[in-house]
Amino acid sequence: MRDLLTVPLHSERLDLVPLRIDHAAEMAAVLADPALYAFTGGAPATVDELRARYARMLAGAPDPGVDWCNWVLRLRADGTLAGTVQATLAPAGEAAPPTGREHTIPPGSPTPRPASHDSPAPGTAPSGPARAAGRIAEIAWVVGTERQGRGLASEAARALVAWLGTQDVSTVVAHVHPDHHASAAVAAAAGLSPTAGRQDGEVRWELDLPRA
Repeated sequence: MRDLLTVPLHSERLDLVPLRIDHAAEMAAVLADPALYAFTGGAPATVDELRARYARMLAGAPDPGVDWCNWVLRLRADGTLAGTVQATLAPAGEAAPPTGREHTIPPGSPTPRPASHDSPAPGTAPSGPARAAGRIAEIAWVVGTERQGRGLASEAARALVAWLGTQDVSTVVAHVHPDHHASAAVAAAAGLSPTAGRQDGEVRWELDLPRA
């Protein structure tokens, strides 16, 4: 399995910049509102904690068949950071290994999860030969409280999904808390639809991408 290069992406108002350790200081302030953790638990991280977490994330997944891709969202108008998006890519037909909180930057948003008994694993392709060849991407996002309400998360998620469509991805997945209506709206804006699947009490959303 090749290593996936996380490249800069762009949308109407945002530059999606590949994550670096030196983003930790500004991101600690962006993610400092405890309300962001209402649906995921936890608490805001310190700058040092984020630096250590980002270093682990940038070291890559222990499974050579899995790619961790992370971006910060930079507002082009003023150059400030507004949030993050991420994707965990795994081979179709194989269960993606648990990512844990070390990879999961976005609090208060859908997060990659290990497999559970009541929902297909993030690395398990939908049935049918047309879906078997591509990879599975589980995505997540967060925008800081002060930047919410402007459609930035939806804009970033759409840009991420569009890029995934160029990366041999067959299915995009997100897990959203049933009461997290804002994240459900982002998932829908990115083209995902809710399924009957549940994992850790969250609704599994999916999008099948066209295959060449």
